[in-house]
Amino acid sequence: MSIKYLHAMIRTNKPEESHTFYTKGLGLIETKRKDNEKGQFTLIYYATEHGAPEVELTHNWGEQSYSNGDQFGHLAFEVDNIYQTCDHLQSMDVIILRPPRDGRMAFVKDPNNISIELLQKGEPLEIAEPWASMENIGSW
Repeated sequence: MSIKYLHAMIRTNKPEESHTFYTKGLGLIETKRKDNEKGQFTLIYYATEHGAPEVELTHNWGEQSYSNGDQFGHLAFEVDNIYQTCDHLQSMDVIILRPPRDGRMAFVKDPNNISIELLQKGEPLEIAEPWASMENIGSW
């Protein structure tokens, strides 16, 4: 049996804020976008590069709000420098749920209240301030 991970889907009522988060915040590229007039929804796909697994954002035009279900945990992305990534996201007023105190892992929150796990590529970075002494802000 062969299996390939394709995408994770997140419903959003904030497509513009989500686009900024995924493209400018995380540096993903928009790989495709589909508007469905009949179904009244838009699908927007993001990835680290073409052909890589994607995040699918679904914007249902008539729906106004969503709540997080117990079935969804988080999305995970590997980053070259976890401290620089968290600094950049924090400068965009992104909520850092779990700071990268260990130089290896952090959790942030996207505009839809979805937890995003950031993992340091390769070995953990040397522990550094101000991240080492920061407390968790929320749960992930």
